[in-house]
Amino acid sequence: MLETDSLSLVDVLAEAISCRTAKVGVIGLGYVGLPLIDAFTRAGFQCVGFDVDPNKIEDLNAGRSYIKHISSSTIQNWQRNELFQATADMSGLGEVDVVLICVPTPLTDSRDPDLSFVESTARAISENIRSGQLIVLESTTYPSTTRDVVLPILERNAKGLRCGQDYFLAYSPEREDPGNTQFVAANIPKVVGGYDSASLNLASQLYAGAVVSVVPVATLEIAEACKILENTYRAVNIALVNELKVLFDSMGIDIWSVIDAAKTKPFGFHAFYPGPGLGGHCIPIDPFYLSWLARKQGLSTRFIELAGEVNSSMPTYVIGKVVECLNDYGKPVRGSKICVIGVAYKKDVDDPRESPSFELIKHLLDRGADVSFHDPFIPELPSMRHYQLPPMTSSDLTREFLVVQDCILISTDHTSVDYALIVKHGVLVIDTRNACRGIADKQKCVRMS
Repeated sequence: MLETDSLSLVDVLAEAISCRTAKVGVIGLGYVGLPLIDAFTRAGFQCVGFDVDPNKIEDLNAGRSYIKHISSSTIQNWQRNELFQATADMSGLGEVDVVLICVPTPLTDSRDPDLSFVESTARAISENIRSGQLIVLESTTYPSTTRDVVLPILERNAKGLRCGQDYFLAYSPEREDPGNTQFVAANIPKVVGGYDSASLNLASQLYAGAVVSVVPVATLEIAEACKILENTYRAVNIALVNELKVLFDSMGIDIWSVIDAAKTKPFGFHAFYPGPGLGGHCIPIDPFYLSWLARKQGLSTRFIELAGEVNSSMPTYVIGKVVECLNDYGKPVRGSKICVIGVAYKKDVDDPRESPSFELIKHLLDRGADVSFHDPFIPELPSMRHYQLPPMTSSDLTREFLVVQDCILISTDHTSVDYALIVKHGVLVIDTRNACRGIADKQKCVRMS
């Protein structure tokens, strides 16, 4: 294609973005895709959501949300303003001007990156691509994915269209923090890397129209590595406090009090907190992407691998504490009634991805415990890829329920849970999140310090 034609494609798309007439397609309507649609519709862009799950499509087109922090009224408002529709028909990708990829990037059983969702999405785009489109990968992944995985699929099937000439390619890592009302998609800065200068400029202009600020970087790989660094930083520091939790517990030192004291330092320290394990899509997974990439380069990432070992060992440590405490009451785990508080991976969200609660429940069931759970945001125990657990529904935390439990295990510290009630009526309370601070009866409440 002639250079003048290439320039005209850039100009046409740039003008459409500037005038908010560019139609934005989002593939993957989960905890990243829906907040992103919210940011773009609020900015006046018309959005089309694509997903292979027909239940999600049905819910969204009926104005029903399945994510706590995106309400049904929000979705209905998108529809009322004629700014949103959802579809499972990927042929519609040819009708949008921008394609944002927000699909899962899990790990395989051997902890290698599973890019099958990214690859199948790239193939669907390539079969429907047209000239003048901008394609942006948002899914968290290892550096070089956009260039070495997505681009070859697009080039192989894209009807002879060439990246940087006929269509444009960028990477911008998602930065969602579910449950944190201070930061939503629209007020979180977006890092953007482009295949070339035209791709970078178009993607930067697009996000600048919907979020508070844009941080352009020189390459696709820098943008990809940025996301991995952010989450590896958190994983390593959480592993540090988890390891110190075990050490200080053996010495009778309260880790929570230590952290409270340390964070009074106004420089050089940032507080991280221990827990029963890591949850969410990013922190338990992203560092292993980097470890895998290092092995491909013939290198090792010892800090990252050690952090993964420490964090992965926390559910076993918690179960050991349950066994020890029940033993003090003269009870075996087998046959004991144990209620796990919280199956979401963090407080005040309905997101169960990679939640350590599933590992805890599995361990307890394997040991013969009579297990129940309570979660105000998750009424039924969801099906998880790595766990074959029996069906359960959330139990009501009544006095009658609590008094017959042999142990209450607090795994997720949802704000709305009545911890005073738990401490008052629970026989034994094991608190992995310091949720009972200030109300704990030391005779029956064990903080995981």
